[in-house]
Parts: sequence; structure tokens; C-alpha cells
Amino acid sequence: MASSPSSAVREARRTLGNRLREMRKQAGFETARAFAARAGWSESKASRIENGLTAPADGDLRQYALLCGVPEAFADLVSTSHNIEGLYVEWRRVDGRGLRPVQEAHVPLYQRTRHFRIYEPGVIPGLVQTADYARVIMSRIIAFGDIPDDLEEAVAARIERQQVLYDASRRFGILLEETALHSRFGDADVMAAQLGHLLKVASLPQVSLGIIPMSADRVMWPLEGFWVFDDEQVLIELATAQVTVKQPTEVATYTRMFAQLAAMACYGKQARALIAQAIGATG
Repeated sequence: MASSPSSAVREARRTLGNRLREMRKQAGFETARAFAARAGWSESKASRIENGLTAPADGDLRQYALLCGVPEAFADLVSTSHNIEGLYVEWRRVDGRGLRPVQEAHVPLYQRTRHFRIYEPGVIPGLVQTADYARVIMSRIIAFGDIPDDLEEAVAARIERQQVLYDASRRFGILLEETALHSRFGDADVMAAQLGHLLKVASLPQVSLGIIPMSADRVMWPLEGFWVFDDEQVLIELATAQVTVKQPTEVATYTRMFAQLAAMACYGKQARALIAQAIGATG
């Protein structure tokens, strides 16, 4: 298993580089130096591309396709490269416009997803946040990131995005570490209201809410939070970037991790008791 989500990007670049290396050798260019000379590049450029250290430009991929005698491969190479670049999006590139566009960008994904699987280790996920809880979190993101302040618009967009939760034709598996119930965002009233809302959400027939107790015998270590959308893609939020995983084998890895985390969780009466204890601790 990859040591971090961003390693999936590096691995994807290496895989593309290996493909280019194989194309080059099949075309009779035994060394990167020979190919680079034909392409008019420095040897180091070809080497860095083939080792996944540099993302190739579309023009670079065109050179590989043409010089290796497989011009028909160009479109697929470009598509693969663009998908890799879409895996890892730095927050500074999207937060520069404020938080509302970030919330709205995922609406189409939410609308087409029928089965949500959500794991969060230290925060209540946005899909089940109250407006006040979301406001506290977003205000701190805005302050920390020094990004445009569109707080109220962003909160409204997040709450609007929650409408999918009340569609009984969808399924929602939500897993929280017990620590997420106790991580304080806002004052006692904000936290009590948020946890009370979590109890209401858990009563919806389309929602399965599991809490992993701090006392659980771990068969899967705590991870960064991740969201699985159907079996199509996974979103992971890091401190500096959002990672999108679409490779079927990697999506399958996250669904397996979710299943193992789910096996450690408690549900129903036991989960409600842990939430009630957290509510009592807010005072």
C-alpha cells in the first residue's frame, strides 16, 4: 500500500515513464541519450520524464509518439498524462478564489453518486455538519490560508450540497474515529448542536453511522480522511492538496480499508451512547 496519497501521483508518473521507455526501446532507441539527441533534448530531460520525475508536456508526448513510430498512441498518452495531473490539486490553486467555488465544484459528483463511503478521523464530515460548525471550521481555514473571505456564501453552499443526504435512494456509510466527536470546533453550544444533529442523521434509513472507539483493538491504523464515491473514485484531503484516485486497483484498496475500519466500529445503540457521552463532555 502507498505510504501516502500523493505517492499515487508519483507512481502514476513512473508508470507513464515506463511506458515511454518501452516505446523508445521498441523503436530502436536503446538509450535515453539516443532518443534525446533525435528529439533535440538534453539527455537529462528524457531521463527525468522516463523516471517519473518530470511531468511531460503534450509536445513531449507528441515527440515520443512520432519518433517511436506510433502516432496513434499520442491521444492516449495525453489523456493519461492529464488524468495524472488531475490527481493532485494544490489547495492554493483552488482556495485563491474563496471557499464557495470549492464547495460548488463537487456538486456534480455528489449528484451522480449513489453510494457514499466516508471516513474521517478528527472532524465531523461536511455532509453532516451544522451551519454553525461549518462556519467555525471554514473561518479558521480562511484565516490560516489567508484566502478571500466568502464565509457565509461558502457555508450556504455546503449546506445546500447536503440535500443528497435526504435522498432515500442513495446509501451513506459514515465512519468516524471517536476522537472526531471530541475535537472542539466552536463553543459548547456549537458542539452539542453538531453532535445532536449527528444523532438525527444516524436515524435516517439510508445512513449507516459507525464510531470507532478509542478502545478498539486496531486491525487498521487511523488514516487521513477519505471519501469513496461509488466504486469510481476516492477523494483525500491533505493539508496542502486534494488527491483524486481513479485507478480501479487503488479505489479497491480504499474500499478494502473502509471495510476493515468499518469492522472495528460500533453502531446503533453503542454508537449513540458514544455520541451522548461526547455531548455530555461539551459542558
